This record gives sequence, structure tokens and C-alpha cells, in this order.
Amino acid sequence: MNANDIEAVSTWLSSRMPGFQPIEKIKKFSGGQSNPTYRITCGDTTYVLRRKPPGMLLKSAHAVDREFRVQRALAGSGVPVARVHVLCEDDSVIGSAFYIMDEVPGRAFDDPRLPNLSATQRADIMDEMSRVLAAIHAVDLNETGLSNYGPPGNYLQRQLDRWAKQYRATQTEDLPDMTTLINWLRAHMPADDNQRTLVHGDYRLDNLLFDPNSSKCVAVLDWELSTIGHPFADLASVIMQWQMPPGREGRGLAGVDRAALGLWSDQRFVDSYCRRRGLKHIENFNFYLAFCYFRMGAILQGVKKRALDGNAADPERGLKLGAHVPEFVRQGLKAAKGTV
Repeated sequence: MNANDIEAVSTWLSSRMPGFQPIEKIKKFSGGQSNPTYRITCGDTTYVLRRKPPGMLLKSAHAVDREFRVQRALAGSGVPVARVHVLCEDDSVIGSAFYIMDEVPGRAFDDPRLPNLSATQRADIMDEMSRVLAAIHAVDLNETGLSNYGPPGNYLQRQLDRWAKQYRATQTEDLPDMTTLINWLRAHMPADDNQRTLVHGDYRLDNLLFDPNSSKCVAVLDWELSTIGHPFADLASVIMQWQMPPGREGRGLAGVDRAALGLWSDQRFVDSYCRRRGLKHIENFNFYLAFCYFRMGAILQGVKKRALDGNAADPERGLKLGAHVPEFVRQGLKAAKGTV
């Protein structure tokens, strides 16, 4: 954001946020590959601004309006979210839609190995992840005004169709295994079991903020992919992430001695989640896992395309992430065969 953008945001907010003071400083957060995010300092108060990226975007992508809506609806619920203030859908202000929310003080963990924590603290963080995920799926859609937050019909089928289309729209090279994975998912789609809950769409450790002095989650972030859908897709996305290699790129737990570190096994996390939701077990879990690998591969393909087009939040990192698309597809096919 340039000086003109900052002035335009200040002017726009001055008449829409009571007590708003002019922006003194703005700093872009590093990391994310979707909606550019900034800390803005206004006197002794700091806020967070999230905006759509500039340039040509895929239809329905980067939905900051949906992020704003769901966080506003969840205020005061059992799901911790940042307080949102105003949404600007007028592209003439800074070139794309944006919204303002409070900055929530808290700890962010990029590495699920949770270095510098004790074994007990690591287990507590995983337990809190399970609790919050179950809380998201327990949200009363009618009470929160979210009953129409997603279209009716089979969520998994709808998501498969959507992301297959998005993948084709951003494809930069031929990847036959992706076609194989898409065809397998189409052929093995579970019958609709009528589970219809709020889903986050990208639930993982680094999208959560924790209290500085405890394992309590103080905010769930990055609601761009949220909708009404099937809760097992959210659960499988956690397991998918943990099955990736450890380190900055994979951010997973593959090959890690979890027991020695106090980290839960995949099965323990699934069992904890099921217990909280009153479920005995989950059938065909490998389908949901394969689906999540497919969807993440399609998402990262979009990140790569935006990086090549020059409108990614962090082009260099976007290209690095995009290089992992074949690996996600490979893991998806392994999950499909039940060999993960």
C-alpha cells in the first residue's frame, strides 16, 4: 500500500469508525499467500486491515466480505474470533475491497512440532485445537444468521467441482496425476449424510492465535474459505497438514517422534474430535484426506499462478509453495489407495 492508499483509508474510516484517529503507520504482515494483511497504527490503537489482492482474480476468490461476515456473526459465540469493525466494498478507495478488525494479542505457531514448549504444553495445544474445531462445527447456523452462508447440496461434490475448475483455470503445466486424483474423487464420492455445519476451510495450527500465557485459543484467523459444508473436510485438513514434512515449507510432522515430544498421534486427535461431537467413528476417512490433498494442491496452483502473474502477496514464497503441487497430488493418490 502506498501513501495515497493510506490517506484514502484514513479518510474513508474517519467517517465510519467513531473515535478513529488517522493512520500513523502501516506494516504488512509476512507469510500469507491469499489476502494481503496489514497492521495499522492509529494513535495508541492498532488494527488489522485485510484486503483483496490487486489484479485480475478468479471469481469468488479472496472473499474478504465473507471473512467479515462470518467473524461478525461469531462474535460472542464459542468460537474465538477477532472483533471486526467495517467492510469497504468500494474498489475506488484503494483498488480492492478491504475490512478492518482488532489486532488480537497472542502467540502464533508456524511449526506444529511446537519447539520451546514442554511435552505437556504441546499436548494442551493439540487438545485446544480439537476443542475449537468441534466448537466451529457446533455453531448454531440459525442463531448466528449463517444458515444461508453456503449453497445447499452436497458440499464435497460442490467443492470438488469448484476446485477442479479453479485448478484448470490456473494450470501452468500438464500434471496427469491431478486428473487421476480428480477422477478417483468423483468415482468414490460418499453419499450425502446430511451433515451441514459451519466449516473453516483451512483449519490448521498457523491459522490460530493462542493466549500468551496458556494454551487457550484467542482467535481463529483466515476465514476466506469458510462456508456451510461437511465437517470431516476440516478434520482431514488437520491430519493432512501433519502428514507433510517438517520445516518452513511443509510445516508438518512426518517422521517426527511425536510420543517423545508429547504430540498427539493422528488417531488420538480424530478420537478426541469424535468424542467432543458425540461420534463413534468416521467411515471412509481416507476419502476426506485425499480430498484435502487435492484441494490444497489446487489452492497452491492458484498461488503459483498469481506469483507468475505478479500479483501474489509474496511472489518468491508463492513460487516455492507452488512447486509443492505435485507432492500434494501424490499424497492425495496415496490417501486414495489407503497407503498414507
